[in-house]
Amino acid sequence: MGDNSLKKDFEMYNLDYLENMYRMYSKTAENICKIRWKFIESTNSKTVLDYGCGCGFFRMYRPKKIIVDSYDVNDYCVQTGINRNQYDLICLWDVLEHINIGEVGYLLDKTKYLALSIPIKPDDINMITWKHYKPGEHIFHYTEKLLNETLEKYNFKQIKKGQPECPPRKDIRSFIYEKVNS
Repeated sequence: MGDNSLKKDFEMYNLDYLENMYRMYSKTAENICKIRWKFIESTNSKTVLDYGCGCGFFRMYRPKKIIVDSYDVNDYCVQTGINRNQYDLICLWDVLEHINIGEVGYLLDKTKYLALSIPIKPDDINMITWKHYKPGEHIFHYTEKLLNETLEKYNFKQIKKGQPECPPRKDIRSFIYEKVNS
């Protein structure tokens, strides 16, 4: 499967959805992007790929002197495309719950660092009543252990974790992984 197979799964993210995001959430997105850039600054990355860029806020609010390419399966998203053979960092902000990681496996060879945010269900909450339980939209639900085991198969080791986006977001965890020699 390639990126075209993903497009049909994301038909809900249409032009109306994106316009609503810009109109209602730009200030929140700016704040979250500042949090994310602070979270990843220890990687000293100069070239970044924001895969699953959505509205493009992460690129829009980037620090000066950092090159950010952006890609999304949604044709309505403002994106630059994947323009490099190598990146210091690839970001998967709010992506892995929507896709099979095998869809982006080819990209994981192109980077030293991987940063992501993902909902992680607290142990004391029932899956069916959990805020992030969204059948048809969230097709994977990771525990931290499963996420680490999955990324180890691609030669990545977790080097940082936290919940810097909470508040305002609930049950979202952020991670940085570093490529280890295979």
